[in-house]
Amino acid sequence: MDLNLINKNALVCGSTQGIGQAAAIQLAQMGANITLVARTETKLKNTLHLLDTSQGQVHDYITADFSHPDQLQQALEAHQAVSYTVYHILLNNTGGPAGGAIQTANISEFRAAFEMHLICNQILVQTVIAGMKESGYGRIINVISTSVKQPLNGLGVSNTIRGAVANWSKTLANELGEFGITVNNVLPGATHTARLESIIENKAIKTGESTTDITEKMQSIIPAKRFAIAEEIANAIAFLASPAAGYINGVNLPVDGGRTKSL
Repeated sequence: MDLNLINKNALVCGSTQGIGQAAAIQLAQMGANITLVARTETKLKNTLHLLDTSQGQVHDYITADFSHPDQLQQALEAHQAVSYTVYHILLNNTGGPAGGAIQTANISEFRAAFEMHLICNQILVQTVIAGMKESGYGRIINVISTSVKQPLNGLGVSNTIRGAVANWSKTLANELGEFGITVNNVLPGATHTARLESIIENKAIKTGESTTDITEKMQSIIPAKRFAIAEEIANAIAFLASPAAGYINGVNLPVDGGRTKSL
């Protein structure tokens, strides 16, 4: 099975922590040159030192805040003007919107989430697509949520935006398949990251329950009876990025320990 990514260039978003960082580390171990993208330069520099270079890989980073799509566009253009990098792999990965009921969500929350997720994804795709077509190799992977298959209670804005991104992705897969470019979505279940810890802590504050009790209840509905670790999600991302996954296109792949009840 060909998992070799030597001489492949990967643009990895949200890559200074959690799933994004784990994916960047895994892709680098498979031989890819990594361009990290995140908003905090100190964290980008710290992550850069975690990436494997034993196979001659060269890594760099772009500082950009996804809450400002225009800034992302400018940062990408400035980087490309210097590096002229042809990207073979794009990992779209951005922190999810805050929780809350959909009926009380402010219109501004929907606009902000739409820009941060769908608009920024579109900007990134339009940055890399010409190079992918020219090279005949492209892997666009979007980290979304199992809410694409089964909406999650208390995540109204997130459920809405994630669904929009999934349909955007499927449309893109249909358009790009003939060029050797695949577009797939990875749907993480509850994963032990800073975001999950924040969700648990906020729920504890609202309900008065202990974080331990909330954690145990969340894990009890997962057949695996535990949370994922970021590296397990990264493994699925890395496989979809590889030559071995060349005929997998336009799918939603849950990596959730069996929690999602739908097929």
